[in-house]
Amino acid sequence: MLLSLVVHSYSLRYWLPTAVMLGSAPAYLLSWSVWRLLSTVMPAKLYHTMDDRLYTMYQSMVLFFFENYTGVEVVIYGDIPENKENVLYMSNHQSTADWIIADMLAIRQNALGHVRYVLKDGLKWLPLYGWYFSQHGGVYVKRSANFNENAMKKKLSSQIKLGTPMYLVIFPEGTRYNPELQKVISDSQDFAAREGLAVLKHILTPRMKASHVALETMREHLDAVYDITVAYERKHVIDGRRSPAPTMPEFLCKECPRVHIHFSRVETKDIPPEPFFFRRWLHERFEIKDKLLSAFYDSQDPDKKCQFPGEGRRSPLSLTKTLPSLLVLGGLTLSMLGTESGRKLYLNTWLYGTLIGWAWVSVRP
Repeated sequence: MLLSLVVHSYSLRYWLPTAVMLGSAPAYLLSWSVWRLLSTVMPAKLYHTMDDRLYTMYQSMVLFFFENYTGVEVVIYGDIPENKENVLYMSNHQSTADWIIADMLAIRQNALGHVRYVLKDGLKWLPLYGWYFSQHGGVYVKRSANFNENAMKKKLSSQIKLGTPMYLVIFPEGTRYNPELQKVISDSQDFAAREGLAVLKHILTPRMKASHVALETMREHLDAVYDITVAYERKHVIDGRRSPAPTMPEFLCKECPRVHIHFSRVETKDIPPEPFFFRRWLHERFEIKDKLLSAFYDSQDPDKKCQFPGEGRRSPLSLTKTLPSLLVLGGLTLSMLGTESGRKLYLNTWLYGTLIGWAWVSVRP
């Protein structure tokens, strides 16, 4: 009985926030749809401004759970600019929670609504979300030989033409690093060795195509590249061996007491445009990441283990940044579910919103 209660309590840590985040999607989408219809007779820039504000509201609600609810301690190394910038955000990739880290930095610059993602093509089939991420400026890409360079350029160019603020998040590794998947790691290391590149230990060999297309398409629009290295500190680690990064459910179950974020800002003018030299530059940046992660995981000095070199500062997120969004979206959702007609509208939004979204992404890049 006691064990069952413990398991039940543990699962609630995940299911409660998940139910709220997913459950508020119809209310959010309907609010956005009303604005989208009204904005058809307004300047496009006004639509995007309001879209960014709506997106800020939803993602602030998400951050309530990933920061305030979990109580995670965010430790930042490096100086994040106070002002908003148009940036390409490049990070190592090891968890389904990695996209939340971009939100964590963006909200601290008051740029949360500007966040857009370069995503795996398969994610466009997510109910409601897959279609909406595309509407918000997200770019879906396929891997390797199936990568559609022209489609990506067209999507980004349309955003630039509108003057859309850009906080474009990309994970150049293309897939997540998991220390338990040794074949993925060894294949990545073998590829680097064949290409005459440095072999990386705590990170996968980065792929350059999407990053290069994004940078060259938006070069005149961007202020900088944010080079981000993330390490998750877990309660059951610290035995001299790296364990997998927490999944989103594990993160919400409070299994990650601290997230360490190393921030480095690179001027776009300092990045070579030619593909060959860009590839070398990108790999060199990932060599730096690998050294940072080696210091984090492999240091023999207990005082230096589980931290990046340099001074890290704790950066708590105020409830005033997230709680109002939770109350607004939670209130809208409960008001829908409180009546029979509202419940019908809620279910129809999930059903028809998903079907319409799938039809849209099947014919649009």
